[in-house]
Amino acid sequence: MIFGIGTDLIEVERLDALAARGSEYLQKIFTPSEMDYCENHGRKAEHYAARFAAKEAFLKALGTGLRDGLSFCEIEILNDDQGKPFIQLYGKAKDRTQSQNISHISISLSHIKEIALAIVILEKQA
Repeated sequence: MIFGIGTDLIEVERLDALAARGSEYLQKIFTPSEMDYCENHGRKAEHYAARFAAKEAFLKALGTGLRDGLSFCEIEILNDDQGKPFIQLYGKAKDRTQSQNISHISISLSHIKEIALAIVILEKQA
């Protein structure tokens, strides 16, 4: 059963500008693993933007936003061995999904030079 669906669209230049300010700003949003991934890919701002959009889409699907002590770094966007993205949760984000009986998270990312998009679907045990 679907618990929530979230989507987010962001301009890549916003993350490019944030990255230009320095890694201390990126560390407030991204985990070290996410930063390693983005920094080791061409067009890194597109990868950062897609991950930011995924975090926002997850929060929308959960229906909470960043309230109740949730933070962006508790929502980690990783890739499996075949490149498929998935979400790893920590702390209050993990607790919140467990308390809502969320059993599966689907994620899709897309990006081009100017725009990044993410869709997240949360499924709940019936």
